[in-house]
Amino acid sequence: MSAQTPNKETAEGTLFIVAAPSGAGKSTLVNALLERQPAISLSVSHTTRPPRPGEQYGRHYYFVERAEFEREVAEGIFLEHAEVHGNFYGTSRRTVQDLLGQGCDVLLEIDWQGAAQIRKAKPDCVSVFILPPSRAELERRLRGRGSDSAEVIERRLRNSRGEIAHAHEFDYIIVNDRFEDALDGLQAIVRAVRQRAGLQCQRHDSLIKELLAEG
Repeated sequence: MSAQTPNKETAEGTLFIVAAPSGAGKSTLVNALLERQPAISLSVSHTTRPPRPGEQYGRHYYFVERAEFEREVAEGIFLEHAEVHGNFYGTSRRTVQDLLGQGCDVLLEIDWQGAAQIRKAKPDCVSVFILPPSRAELERRLRGRGSDSAEVIERRLRNSRGEIAHAHEFDYIIVNDRFEDALDGLQAIVRAVRQRAGLQCQRHDSLIKELLAEG
């Protein structure tokens, strides 16, 4: 994804976190948001899980072996990392810090464990939790993927209760019932955050000084 062009008045970018139980439609919403908001850069995570049909290395995930992932953890490469549904996921510290330092907004598509780690490291981040409209719909979506075994689906359904129990820890909650409404809500959050007074004062410091100057 393209990133916004920084200039001398550009403050550090905003870090957005989007988390959800598997099957809530998080990835679909995030991809649609990025199409509407090309100035947001998606941080591609590292994972030990095998790629699904159509997924590409470097675009969807950096697919790595468990031994390599464990080495990267030991080297402190990750800003956050967690085990989810039997696989490991991690976010590159350098990638995120470099993009934010250039004034780019960055989005992380992670689980609640990673979100908790990010909030400690970056307390000014903005976190969003996506909920399914019902338990039945969550199960329907998981089974409708057609890419997971019955055992994997059952494990994801069991784990979803523990994941949803952390929804209250996030800044915003969106129920993904009607997709367009959920996408509009996610985009509204991004727009509102970008208009925060503190951020705008940083970005437009010279303009504010000019407007305050006596003639």
